[in-house]
Amino acid sequence: MGLNKKVLLAEPRSFCAGVRRAISIIELALEKYGAPIYVRKEIVHNHYVVRLLEQRGAIFVDSEEDVPESAICVFSAHGVSPQVRQNAQLRSLDVIDATCPLVSKVHQAAKRYAREDRTLILVGHEGHEEVEGTYGHAPDQTVIVETVEDAERLDLPSDAPVAYLTQTTLSVDETKDILAVLERRFSDLRGPGTDDICYASQNRQDAVKAVVPRSDLVLVVGSRNSSNSIRMVEVAERLGTPSYLVPDVGEFDEKWLEGVETIGVSAGASAPEILVEQLLEKLAEFGYDDIELEQVAQESIVFHPPVRLADPATAG
Repeated sequence: MGLNKKVLLAEPRSFCAGVRRAISIIELALEKYGAPIYVRKEIVHNHYVVRLLEQRGAIFVDSEEDVPESAICVFSAHGVSPQVRQNAQLRSLDVIDATCPLVSKVHQAAKRYAREDRTLILVGHEGHEEVEGTYGHAPDQTVIVETVEDAERLDLPSDAPVAYLTQTTLSVDETKDILAVLERRFSDLRGPGTDDICYASQNRQDAVKAVVPRSDLVLVVGSRNSSNSIRMVEVAERLGTPSYLVPDVGEFDEKWLEGVETIGVSAGASAPEILVEQLLEKLAEFGYDDIELEQVAQESIVFHPPVRLADPATAG
């Protein structure tokens, strides 16, 4: 008897409001000012998006130091440190800031806790661009914690005035365990009123959790350097379902399908829907053409681009 092949398509998936805004900022800047437009780091962590924007005239650089003086420089959605802003000013760069508003909110909190003379415990992955940006707002008062073990090892007295913030793209479950350690260890602990993990990361993880119980395999479309996409794979694996990251359909491996009836499919917040469509077409070739939508939330949030790009009459 043949397999009853099916795809459970998770919703929400793919682009979030912050990613849409960041990409539109580059597109609008290219329309208004013409190529080239320089972008510090990848605007979002997706190789397909970066390649398309490069074809249109965006030049991606590792540092603001690589941008010619007085040129237009877009800061990526992951945010930057005050030092980067200062360097850009010294080079007379015309900065357009594509930092996700939810990341900017974390930066404001970091500055507030620093003013209160608290040690800031930043939960996140060292070396990730978002973490570097947040760390840079209070470098003398910030320690980065990646794991529960790191939280246990913190060399601070139990009554030390401390605060925590988290990288927005982490796994909710992962963060919960670390915060439990901090709450147990420190009597004077402050944190954000609402969870720092962004609504989009949380929704996409929740959607993966919703498809896992009925899936034999979970495929997540996203780049290898996309933190939120990797967390989605980990969420499925933690719940006991084999899961793979699929940067694009060229990296799909038909061996994954052996004995599999139902496949859960989703995509990280920086992965375009076209890559999901290509994966679904590939799965259909193997008989997985029955698609059922699994929706856990509706997203209606929109972040608008800066005024100078949105309204020509008031452009700077």
